[in-house]
Amino acid sequence: MGITTNFGNGDVLLWMLEFFLFIIWFWLLIAIFSDLFRDRSTGGGVKALWVFFLIILPFLGILLYLIFRGRGMGERGLAQAAAAQEQLDAQIRTAAAGPVDSPADQIAKAKALLDNGAITQAEFDSLKAAALA
Repeated sequence: MGITTNFGNGDVLLWMLEFFLFIIWFWLLIAIFSDLFRDRSTGGGVKALWVFFLIILPFLGILLYLIFRGRGMGERGLAQAAAAQEQLDAQIRTAAAGPVDSPADQIAKAKALLDNGAITQAEFDSLKAAALA
């Protein structure tokens, strides 16, 4: 008997369906565990109970977790994405602004330009006044 005799009559489709369901189950476990451990409002004892329940009765545990905490899962995901976006925006704003010179540094740079003849005394005085303002 060859391999072809074992895959007749829809066995391949059944195997693909089982494999697909296994992948979905595994993905849900990862999503639930990551949500559970990211949630700061849930205490350690409750987290331990959920982990125990998810390990002992995984299918029932997943369904109950999604029923009782599914809405909060989405809200926590959105809040985390918003916080990550805000942090990225702050880093971009900081990088785009560049280093901020102190007034003394600005005056020293203007004095160097004045000494090189790149600016006039009036321009130097204006830059000095702006740095001190």
